[in-house]
Amino acid sequence: MKGFSHFISGVAAASFCPWAVQAATEGNPLYFILGGAFGILPDTLDFKFYRFFYRHDLYIQPDSLQPDPQAIADALAGAVAQAQETGKTVRVKLNTIRLGADYWQQYVIKFDSDRQEVRVKFGPVVNTGQAPVPNSQPEEPAIGRSKLACPVVQTYEATTRVDIFDGPTFGLEPDQKGQVLLHFLPWHRNWSHSFVVGAFFALVGWLIWSWQAAVVICAAYAVHVLEDQLGHMGSNLFFPITRKGRSPGLHWMHSGDGIPNFGTVWTSCLLIFWNIYRNMPNPLYHFTFLKLILYGAFIPLTAFGLAHYLLTRRQRAEKQEIDNADEWGDSMAN
Repeated sequence: MKGFSHFISGVAAASFCPWAVQAATEGNPLYFILGGAFGILPDTLDFKFYRFFYRHDLYIQPDSLQPDPQAIADALAGAVAQAQETGKTVRVKLNTIRLGADYWQQYVIKFDSDRQEVRVKFGPVVNTGQAPVPNSQPEEPAIGRSKLACPVVQTYEATTRVDIFDGPTFGLEPDQKGQVLLHFLPWHRNWSHSFVVGAFFALVGWLIWSWQAAVVICAAYAVHVLEDQLGHMGSNLFFPITRKGRSPGLHWMHSGDGIPNFGTVWTSCLLIFWNIYRNMPNPLYHFTFLKLILYGAFIPLTAFGLAHYLLTRRQRAEKQEIDNADEWGDSMAN
């Protein structure tokens, strides 16, 4: 989920607490502020703080003057071999290739367990908006291949695209089966996305404010963790009790998908409205929760989903062709 979706979900969680609504009507928005703040806090901890203190064992810095995909593939294969030989997790940082003020060389990485190799393919030059620069897509993309010392097990997406700003991090963790588990962004959704950590913040909130504040904090934090569990990456749900990394997500969506984020924000606003309405002593209009969901959620969201499907059919087909190329079709794999 996007940050605003988590924020408004936390506010919606706070609205289920009668004391939060009562305090807001009396001019005290503390509980709603706490709901929004702790609804977005897990990602804030990761992206604004922890990522800058995360230790990397290997930095892969492609040469911007003579970018070579083979050098990147060899470095990744070497990191896999190091993880297998030492029995320790190797944290690899992949840096981007900046060509100018607004130009970046895109490259795609895939670990192929069937052929037991890693492949790196250069794509087009893109601008900071990730749009390809015209005529920059090579007719025969440069591809680097390097054999792996052992099978690599994917725990996220089949391919990783590197283009603008800060590059991704891989955590290469050896297991007892002689394989290496590949963790994408191992610093994200780890200790920060834990129900136990949320309970700790709730305890702090109890000491500073009250038990009511603790309930709001815990609920907002838990909603964020549960929402993220719907995606691909998953979360470390019970850190520090569980230290072996993230539990697999349900693979229902990606964090940047438009419809799930829009639906979450819309539904959260409806729930906030309902919880305020049902605590009003003398409302002007009377309706049931079922009617609110039918007219306020089901009908408009269904219409939006249908319109979105009809308007983006051609774009999805074109994107699918691009994604298939990035997924390394048979012509590229041979």
